[in-house]
Amino acid sequence: MMTIEEIRTGKEGQTFDLKSIQIDPKALAIPIVAMANADGGMLAIGISDKTRKIEGVNQHTAKLNELLRVPFDFCNPSIPVACRYMDCTDDDGNPNRILLMDIPASQFLHTNQADEAYIRVGDKSRKLTFEERMQLMYDKGERSYEDTAVYGATIDDIDMDAVAEYAKLVGYGKSPLEYLRENNGFVTTNKKGEEDVSVACILLFGKNPQKFFPRSRTRFIRYEGVDEKVGAEMNVIKDVIFEGTILNQVRKTIEFIETQVREHTFLGQHGQFVTRRDYPEFVIQEMVVNACCHRAHNIKGTEIQIKMFDDRLVFESPGKLPGQVKPSNIRTTHFSRNPKIAAFLKAYHYVKEFGEGMDRICREQEANGAQAPSFRTDDFILKITIPKVNEKVNENGGKVTEKVNENDEKVTVKVNENRQRLIERLIEKAKANGDKLTENRITILELMIDN
Repeated sequence: MMTIEEIRTGKEGQTFDLKSIQIDPKALAIPIVAMANADGGMLAIGISDKTRKIEGVNQHTAKLNELLRVPFDFCNPSIPVACRYMDCTDDDGNPNRILLMDIPASQFLHTNQADEAYIRVGDKSRKLTFEERMQLMYDKGERSYEDTAVYGATIDDIDMDAVAEYAKLVGYGKSPLEYLRENNGFVTTNKKGEEDVSVACILLFGKNPQKFFPRSRTRFIRYEGVDEKVGAEMNVIKDVIFEGTILNQVRKTIEFIETQVREHTFLGQHGQFVTRRDYPEFVIQEMVVNACCHRAHNIKGTEIQIKMFDDRLVFESPGKLPGQVKPSNIRTTHFSRNPKIAAFLKAYHYVKEFGEGMDRICREQEANGAQAPSFRTDDFILKITIPKVNEKVNENGGKVTEKVNENDEKVTVKVNENRQRLIERLIEKAKANGDKLTENRITILELMIDN
């Protein structure tokens, strides 16, 4: 549970924003709609987003009532926002409260009162074009699959110890079963009065998720060489499958891939040993999390496959890039196909900040002298290729450094020679003009030349 100070100083982003109690109701509808159309999030009202001043809401009863009606009066369709209050001391030193609005990621497309659709991109709410709006409607139809009831699944199929651990992690104080019934639609009651268990619930908390989703698993294949061969030339040297809940798959897959990554130690330019890996640690973790978090679980005929070749890692995940995300904007645009699964992994710190992972992957690759990832979709499979960090970069880097140092020495010698000749010419000119050159004046001349 966040403290008032953590909220006041928190970084505004994909799923978090501050708003003054003075905000216009129509203006408040925009971030609410944008978050509901994206990954959900939380709005803290009563703290200025410009000055970070704690204003509170107690002294603005009429305005507060207007803002509480925004999800119903200014959002279409209405958004089931959960509102709660947090006690605080405002900047005038008085006891007060702020309003926290918890906005769910919705399976529907929402607009404001002007019929404008927005989506959250980083810390901004971006208005959608007509084409983007149509594409988002399609993507949301796919997104709703994690909320679908699993045929034949019951409460007995859920690991309540896993639920209790997560409930404690997010600060929920009631029983595990109450958490499932009250949050994220994990367990709902249908028209017959029976309890339905959602896809997300089974994948996150199931005792045996593969009982219902046999191919919801992760497979690691290592090949000898740079090609994928079959038949008599088959070059597979490792083939390992990871099952269980999504959290278990993430942990076990990352742990195993780390055993397959080579490290290279070499003498750096400052006489210190430097260790460089085939693939940066963050890149491996983020790519595994992305694959497990964003795969399309309604595609049941294949699993996530991670293929390691001598020169690259290839992540193959069921489902294409969502309509809002393209190779050209993937570093800055985010859309969760499975927002409840994404929020779960964020609570376990596998998802750092929504929308930042791919940008950091590219930066990590570039910092290590490797090419950025490439993206390709074959039918319904998204394939992301991570090039291996090139060993030759280290060698070339050393040669370039040596050449630069050698040139630096030559330049320094040349500069010193020119400096001395310039001083001598100035002294000769001063003597020719009859100027008296004291030691102090010569020093001043040298300083002027140096500057």
